[in-house]
Amino acid sequence: MKFRIDANGIALLDKGKKGFFRAVFSRLGLIVLLLGLQVAVLFSMFQWFGAFIPHIVGVSVAFIVGMVLYLLNSRLDPTAKITWLVVIMLMPVFGALLFFYTQSDLGHRMIKGRLAQLARQTWDAVPQPPGVREALERENPGAASLARYIRRSGCFPVFGRTGVTYFPSGERMWEALLAKLEKAESFIFLEFFIINEGLMWGKILEVLARKAAAGVDVRVMYDGTCEFSTLPCDYPKRLGRLGIQCKVFSPLTPFLSTHYNYRDHRKILVIDGKTAFNGGVNLADEYINHIERFGHWKDAAVMLKGEAVRSFTRMFLEMWAIDEKEPEFDRFILPPAPPQEGKGFVIPYADCPLDGERVGERVYMDLLNRACRYVHIMTPYLILDGEMETALKFAAERGVEVSLILPGIPDKPVPYALARTHYCSLLDSGVRIYEYAPGFVHSKLFVADGREAVVGTINLDYRSLYHHFECATYMCGADCIADIEADFQGTLKACRPGTKETVRDEKWTQKLTGILLKAVATLL
Repeated sequence: MKFRIDANGIALLDKGKKGFFRAVFSRLGLIVLLLGLQVAVLFSMFQWFGAFIPHIVGVSVAFIVGMVLYLLNSRLDPTAKITWLVVIMLMPVFGALLFFYTQSDLGHRMIKGRLAQLARQTWDAVPQPPGVREALERENPGAASLARYIRRSGCFPVFGRTGVTYFPSGERMWEALLAKLEKAESFIFLEFFIINEGLMWGKILEVLARKAAAGVDVRVMYDGTCEFSTLPCDYPKRLGRLGIQCKVFSPLTPFLSTHYNYRDHRKILVIDGKTAFNGGVNLADEYINHIERFGHWKDAAVMLKGEAVRSFTRMFLEMWAIDEKEPEFDRFILPPAPPQEGKGFVIPYADCPLDGERVGERVYMDLLNRACRYVHIMTPYLILDGEMETALKFAAERGVEVSLILPGIPDKPVPYALARTHYCSLLDSGVRIYEYAPGFVHSKLFVADGREAVVGTINLDYRSLYHHFECATYMCGADCIADIEADFQGTLKACRPGTKETVRDEKWTQKLTGILLKAVATLL
């Protein structure tokens, strides 16, 4: 068995060999390629069929009009309609082909049906604890109505008797995570968007290997984009040699598929069905500030202990069972987790991009619509559709203090430029915008009126709200909500305000990037 043990823990890869680019699946690159092909085709047609140009133009105009009418009457959300209208106006033939290809379900029809089947199989696996929903109704009718929607969307009950601990950084979460892993006796389930070898993953892997050797059922799942940048395609086999079961969600292949549009962006760790971790933290060294990539990395996570952990166990097992003939659920879900002394109510929930429900966005908008005093938000990306932008503005316009903390040092130039295109509109309505001067904010959290909060994986961008598998933890009346608000206020001290002058003074190249790409933001 080939692996290296050093100060960073276990490493399965040689230094400097962390995977290679196997294919380029860039949505922006695909659009540019198709636009170039159309230009080439049109130029060739002008050269070869000059006499038929009036007829070609007439057919093209008629085709565009037909596609516009089709899109306007489709069930797409308004922001996506605008994007596709722009794409088809620029390149009618290839744009229409791209549209019908992305809407065809090719590449993810199987997984869509399988997930629906698994959801039906496990619908009653985590029942609603008696009396909890009624208690929430008495304490907070608005939160109770939100709880009814979340349960309807995917059978996610509301729990009491759950202790919640908030971590204001990846370092704090990692420290607690290692301690809890050491106490695992039955199973450990990990599902993360990104895994990258280094100190953080090396120390975790060292514990996982020991636990697997001791008979603990250890399972690891990560998104196929890791093969794109951080891990080789044989990494599951390497983990298998340590006794760890591993699966890759939607691994990359040389074949283009609409399935790549839907990534597993979730971060879930479940230990023995008693403890669960959820939040923005991936398993890579920048998340614990062991290495610096974009200044100081600000993140957030929660640890749950008690009955609500069962929902995260169910989420993991459903994703794990996509390619299983006889999935195992009962022995992991049915034993009830021991109750904990925890104030308030907790709802772990997931958001599947294939079921037509925009759970993540609707939970956020419900908090905005019901807030009376304030809604405080941290998010790394601000690429809003019309509905979310309206919800933010309306909350501010009716007197609610709506404050957003965004990165001061971006990880990607395009999302940063697109975020700036929303500043003026939001500021005009009274939304307050702040940028974290020391570095990059990766936290995904909402806290409203000191009584409700969400911490999870869901960003305020179109891709996260519409195209990713996501998960989060909703809390009402939990003790840790005060800690979340205190973290927001503490982070605010290290921020600079985002103003109209901020937008005015930015580089012209950044302004142009935001203006040009806003029309196709939903495809990025």
